[in-house]
This record gives sequence, C-alpha cells and structure tokens, in this order.
Amino acid sequence: MKLHTLSPAPGSKKANKRKGRGTGSGLGKTAGRGSDGQKSRSGGGVRVGFEGGQMPLARRLPKRGFSNARFKKIFAIVNVGDLNAFDENTVITPELLMEYGFVRKLRDGVKILGNGEVEKAFTIKAHKISKSAEEKILAGGGKVEVI
Repeated sequence: MKLHTLSPAPGSKKANKRKGRGTGSGLGKTAGRGSDGQKSRSGGGVRVGFEGGQMPLARRLPKRGFSNARFKKIFAIVNVGDLNAFDENTVITPELLMEYGFVRKLRDGVKILGNGEVEKAFTIKAHKISKSAEEKILAGGGKVEVI
C-alpha cells in the first residue's frame, strides 16, 4: 500500500448541494428558501423562543418557588461488594478508590452503600456510609471511619 494509491471507500464521499446555480441543481433562484421574508435573507431568522412579538410562553407562565438543585451535594457512590477487589487489611480512602477506577470524580465526597457482601476485613475512610454498609463491614471484621 502506498500513499498515492489511497482513496475513500466508494459512496462515502458526496458532492455538496450547490444552491442558487440555476440549471441542473433544482435549487436555483431562491435556493429552496421560498420567495420573501426574514428567513429568506442572508443571516435572517429569529432567535429560539421568539413568537413573532407575542409574549413568549416562557415569560407568560408564572415563576414560583425555589429550587435547591444548584446547591445539592452529589456523592460518588461505591458499593460494599466492589471493595472485595482490595487486599485484606487495606486502608481504603477516596484517593485509593479513584486510583483503582471505582470513582471517576470525587465531587462532594464518597458514599459507601450496602449492596453486595463483604468477604475481607479492611478499614474504610469515606465521607458517608449507609447503615447497612457499616453493619456488613463491621460484621466482616473491618473498621469504618467517617471523614
């Protein structure tokens, strides 16, 4: 194979629609934009949500209440069953979980949930731990520490 012999797969390249060219294209004169009006002009058109001067729906509806979504705390979640991948007596920290790929982003902290079974004893340091997870870890001979 040589560079000068390379070519795209047949059918993968398509000619552009050449608008406003008169004969042959079928898109001559107005180029498929219709006759007149704002939308036929170059750079024409209206912004999103514009309703022709009528008060837009987003402004007609009443605004009420308060949303706490901007201030919500989001925790990275790890299940107890996943922690069996670590060796016995390991001290599991959020940084270690991130290093091993159990957590992608630390966000507001790590929360350990009780899904799965504990087969080894280890020390877990996390920002939050569910009751069921804590019981399973302690029953398995491990320790729990809330950061």
